[in-house]
Formats: sequence, C-alpha cells, structure tokens
Amino acid sequence: MGKVIYWVHQSVDGFIEGPKGEFDWPAMGDELSAYSLELTERAGAFVYGRRVWEMMSSYWPQVESISDHPHDLAFAPIWRRTPKVVVSRTLAEADHGARVVGGGDLAAELAEVRERFDGDLLVTGGTGAATALAALGLIDEYQVVVHPVLLGGGRQVLPDLARQDLRLVATRGFDGRSVLLRYRRA
Repeated sequence: MGKVIYWVHQSVDGFIEGPKGEFDWPAMGDELSAYSLELTERAGAFVYGRRVWEMMSSYWPQVESISDHPHDLAFAPIWRRTPKVVVSRTLAEADHGARVVGGGDLAAELAEVRERFDGDLLVTGGTGAATALAALGLIDEYQVVVHPVLLGGGRQVLPDLARQDLRLVATRGFDGRSVLLRYRRA
C-alpha cells in the first residue's frame, strides 16, 4: 500500500492562492516540472477536493487547445490515464471515471481506496480535502513547494487544524527559485 502524499504549491507567506483567488504565481521551471512529472508518474491515483477537481477536470481533458507549455503537454497524458478520486460532501458523481468519496466515513472510504490502487495517493493542491484528511491523520507525507512570492492574503494552506508534529525528511531547490520541503508525520 502506498503513501498518502499532499502535494501543494504555496507562497512564502503560506497561501495557496491570492486574495482574489489568483494562482498565476507558481513558476514551473524545467527542474520543478521534471520532479512533478516523476511524482505524478508514480501515483496510483490522484485525489482532489471538489474545488480543485472542478478546475482540473475542466482544464486537462482539453489542455492541448488551451496551452502550449511543455509541462502541460507532458502532464496531460499522465492525468488522463491515472485514476482519480474526488473528496466531496456535495458531489454524488464525477466525470472522467473519477470515484467520489466523503459522503460517509472518510477514513474508511480512503482505506478502501488505498487498498484498490497500487502506488501513492497524490492529494493535489487545495485546502478542503487535504485539511479533512490531515485532521484524521490520514496524510503520510507533505510535499510543499514554496515559491518566491508574498501574496499578502488569500487561501491558507491547511487552515484550522489542530497541532501535528512533523519530521523534515528532505529539502530540494528547483530552478534557482522554489524550494521543496518534504515532511512526514512524527
């Protein structure tokens, strides 16, 4: 059984989006893109909260008609072939073959998902699903990419959680700009 990994981009001041919801600040340079693609290739499934799911499911199926960025073009086939799980209390179903969980006992539902897929479950971005999973102690590893920007407000990473002690297991710089901080539960 793989790990549950929370993979998120944040500003130096701890936000995943700016005050007006902007997410135009993370720079996917060659090194960060290569690491991201490695991480996603190893995933047994992608896990999204409802908000991130709505963004991802509207973008990735048609990305070639929207973007010519090399990272986008490299990630699109990975996104299409990787199983997807959506954590939501409001969605009953999701397109692109995604499985919806979160309507009942989230811990039990996630345990079933972990048994079903080989590889890691990669919880990507957002705060809702990640906060719910972290509150239940279900995230094994946090991979936080800190970008060189101060947003001054917006959506905070993992808001309203009780204290949890983590252990730093690795750091890595990318493209002379961003830094990866990898933590595991202590």
